[in-house]
Amino acid sequence: MHLDTEHPQPEQAYREFSLDRPGKIIFVGHHLSTGTQVRCLIRTITLAGAVLEVNPNLEVPNHFFLEILGIHDEIGSTVVKREGDLVTISFNMLINPEFLHHVLRLNFEA
Repeated sequence: MHLDTEHPQPEQAYREFSLDRPGKIIFVGHHLSTGTQVRCLIRTITLAGAVLEVNPNLEVPNHFFLEILGIHDEIGSTVVKREGDLVTISFNMLINPEFLHHVLRLNFEA
């Protein structure tokens, strides 16, 4: 796998990588406070978004922060669609290709 971390091409933003790594959905409250957190499983990830697996009975807010287990950065996210226990999200900004490479490397080492 090779990611051009200096000059990512537009098609790289949508190249999907299997991840299957635990994460947290962090609800955004009043004045961007972050109180409520629920667990999820990040099935796939791209520079532009991800597919999460969540409890089908859980109400997921339209906007939230996503935290990937082992990485303490929070990624601003928006729900694109939901089908049962799978939630497709887009990141509010493309994530840095080096950050994605780090996430994938952590998953490979685990």
